[in-house]
Amino acid sequence: MPPALQIHRLTSADVPLMRQLNAVFAAAFEDHVSYLAEPPGDRYLQEVLGKEHVVVLVALNEGSVVGGLVAYELHKLERARTEVYLYDLAVAQPFRRQGVAARLIEQLRAVAAQRGAWVVYVQADVGDAAAIALYDKLGVREDVLHFDFPVP
Repeated sequence: MPPALQIHRLTSADVPLMRQLNAVFAAAFEDHVSYLAEPPGDRYLQEVLGKEHVVVLVALNEGSVVGGLVAYELHKLERARTEVYLYDLAVAQPFRRQGVAARLIEQLRAVAAQRGAWVVYVQADVGDAAAIALYDKLGVREDVLHFDFPVP
């Protein structure tokens, strides 16, 4: 783990760090179109980062984003409780296999506990061995299917 690594939760004042995180996501997921082709404006990012149910954590090394995650707190209706969905998680190539992702997840679990959530969950793509190994180490596996419904 890099000695200067810090975990920071983004707020509406952290738009430049969010832009750095999107660049990390673009590189890690090899998806520059989704993450960089049509970047949202500062006002939009400020609004979303200001929402309590949106959790964006970054790993900073000497002030630069080297990893991060985006998660969403979901309010359930079958019980008066919430759960946190870890949507995106990535670490820049030079910082992988140093415990950065585990630290980010650990901090997300702490945020979830503070918010009173009962679980944090994530999905992994079949074939993403590194992610699956990390999640197996930290959590309990559930084999599920994922479906997207296009919106007309």
